[in-house]
Amino acid sequence: MLVSLKWLKELVDVPTDVTAFVDRLNLTGTAVEAVHTAGAALEGVVVGQILTKERHPDSESLWVTTVDVGAEERVQIVCGAQNFNAGDKVPVALVGATLPNGMTIKKAKLRGVESRGMNCSADELGLGGDHSGLLILPEDAPVGVPFAQYQGLSDTVLELEITPNRPDCLSVVGVAREVGAVYGVEARGVSATPVENGEPVADLVGVTIDDEQLCPRYTARLIRNVKIGPSPQWLAERVIACGTRSISNVVDITNYVMFELGQPLHAFDADLLARDENGRIAIGVRTAREGERLTTLDGAERVLSEDMLLITDTSGPIALAGVMGGESTEVHDGTVNILLESASFDPGSVSRTSRRLGLFSEASSRFEKNVDRAACVKALDRAAELMAELCGGDVAPGVVDVYPLPAEPVALTLRSERLNSLLGADIPAEEAAAILRRLGCEVTIETADDVTTLAVSVPTFRPDLVREIDLIEEVLRIYGMDRIVSTLPSGSGRLGELTRDQRWRERIGATLRACGLNETMTYSFADPGDIERLRDELPADEVLCELLNPMSGEHAVLRRSLLPGLLRSVSYNQNRGTANVHLYEIGSVFRTAKGRKQPKERGSVAGVLAGSWHPASWNDPAVPLEFFDGKGVLETLVQQLGIARFKVRPAELPYLQPGRAAEVLVGGEVVGWLGEVHPLVLDTFEAVAPVTAFELELAPLIRSARDAKAFTDVPRFPAVELDLALVVAEDVTAERVEQSIRSAGGKLLDSVRLFDVYRGTGVEAGKKSMAFALTYRAPDRTLTAEEVESAHERLVRKVSAAVGGELRA
Repeated sequence: MLVSLKWLKELVDVPTDVTAFVDRLNLTGTAVEAVHTAGAALEGVVVGQILTKERHPDSESLWVTTVDVGAEERVQIVCGAQNFNAGDKVPVALVGATLPNGMTIKKAKLRGVESRGMNCSADELGLGGDHSGLLILPEDAPVGVPFAQYQGLSDTVLELEITPNRPDCLSVVGVAREVGAVYGVEARGVSATPVENGEPVADLVGVTIDDEQLCPRYTARLIRNVKIGPSPQWLAERVIACGTRSISNVVDITNYVMFELGQPLHAFDADLLARDENGRIAIGVRTAREGERLTTLDGAERVLSEDMLLITDTSGPIALAGVMGGESTEVHDGTVNILLESASFDPGSVSRTSRRLGLFSEASSRFEKNVDRAACVKALDRAAELMAELCGGDVAPGVVDVYPLPAEPVALTLRSERLNSLLGADIPAEEAAAILRRLGCEVTIETADDVTTLAVSVPTFRPDLVREIDLIEEVLRIYGMDRIVSTLPSGSGRLGELTRDQRWRERIGATLRACGLNETMTYSFADPGDIERLRDELPADEVLCELLNPMSGEHAVLRRSLLPGLLRSVSYNQNRGTANVHLYEIGSVFRTAKGRKQPKERGSVAGVLAGSWHPASWNDPAVPLEFFDGKGVLETLVQQLGIARFKVRPAELPYLQPGRAAEVLVGGEVVGWLGEVHPLVLDTFEAVAPVTAFELELAPLIRSARDAKAFTDVPRFPAVELDLALVVAEDVTAERVEQSIRSAGGKLLDSVRLFDVYRGTGVEAGKKSMAFALTYRAPDRTLTAEEVESAHERLVRKVSAAVGGELRA
């Protein structure tokens, strides 16, 4: 949201120290992302006076002028405009200047005559006014003065980060109200009462709404006999400062009111709207039919789906509700009569339509965050008044107002004692009431039995204030967190400690960090398309948990898995030159059964490994991470958790590589999965293979974790180490062989370690050789050679029979 301080100062008293002002706004939660200087785009443009005007020797349409720009040397400029005379003062762009339209002024020759600059029109400077020729300045304009300074175009523009829950601040009036609350001054509002004449609009226009949930209010006015033309300079300046370009007086007025009041408007050419059998304009609001088409203002034909909301007349669709108008009813230079729309649309509907069609605009961004339907007519009146004043229009009496779901103020109670106990402060009830009143609330202080409460009526433009705690946050935000004295929690003999779950979560995180992974945090909100990107399907008894008011279409549901967010982080890093990415996240995932109102929340831990553990060096090459690196991380994790029964077994999962995917079992229970992510999945997330990932449920991990570990004394007697190499079938796992070895080894077998797997010469096709290092040891004596040989021979016989193997020669 771009806010001009020049405009803001008309509505509220703004401090002159911009730096301190920005710091104060940041402290109240209205973050200032950047401070821009308007008029900087006109650097190099000065006021000049044309001294001579002579016909170009080789062109009937060009003039050779000599211009005084306030320097010692006069400047020769070739000019194609026809509306000036010698002696006129005009804006002059000097060599090196870059104009708002992107044109850079260079020294050039036009038809053989040197030109060192450009005499400018209002259009070339991005200003309103007559665009047919040069912008002629008053006779008293000072020559050589920067044009932006002379015109008063220099302005400071704040770029504000407005959170999704604060749609009221997506307007200059809303920001002025916020500033007034912060500084304890009264913000000046905007009102309008257009002069009406002619036939009532109710006789000329009718509106029907099919679904009141998707469109709770639709209002319209008719303005006749308008004259389309350039906007006056002040209007053009305002819309340009807010980040859009000046188009025409009518279009600029709709944009101006949107920036001023936060209510998007749309202007239709009323003469291009189809009539019903009674000759009235019949506006309808309905959802599209599957496959229905509409050519939007950008000239693209859009194929619509049945969940997209439309504005229609009797001929069919004329606009995408809240997103973009249709080309067939666009306001153009010959437009005479305007039908002006001011409405409220469902935020989710606008968001889905905008994102599916790839259409994003200032209007759609406001509707997505919830426009105050109670202010529709106010914005309509403001725009109609401006059109009558600036376009010469006649405003038809009355407003068409279809309002099936009226907005009602929310009534809340704020307890003064509760406010101060939560904040650890002593804010008088009168001061809290004054803060809320400056924010637009109606407040009555009530005292009964020494208990003081504030009865608060929340205005409809603050949909985020629905609970007492919301009011407490507002009071604290404006009062100033810096004014709250830091204190320790009260209470005697209380020692805080972490719960068992919290302790084990910290242990899990510390272990993964020790393994070389970095902790990250991704959104709990997910894209509904993530399931398709993972090549997965929802179980038949499960549905996605959709948000009622999502921030965007990409964050419209609660996540079922941590994997998509981590893969996006991998892609983000890889696309910026970071190849070695080792991340983990501990967070919540959500599953919703059909018919359940609330989702079931579960804790989960997930990780991704991409690239290698470290960059290549002269004595240590970079080895790509793979399945067994992920398995090693999990083995370290369960060891640190004291989990005795841990196992991985082959599995087939659609988002993992076949043959490189496994289920993870703890205590015989499946708690998650491990594997290399399928390349087709990585392609959808724009990540580079290979990427190894895992995801485990926290609850069974923590349930099986043990603090106490069995103590083993330091061995007092020496060990005997022998190697065993067995040739087995390809499908025999190392786990199976190791289990057989441990079972057959008896009390003398101290440890088993796989150190080699071989396939090739000397080993039959379809088989492999696995070599194990065995350690024999007795706790009470030194073993003899005979004891070890006897135990080893017995072990070899039993293991060979159990796994169908044979000793490798």
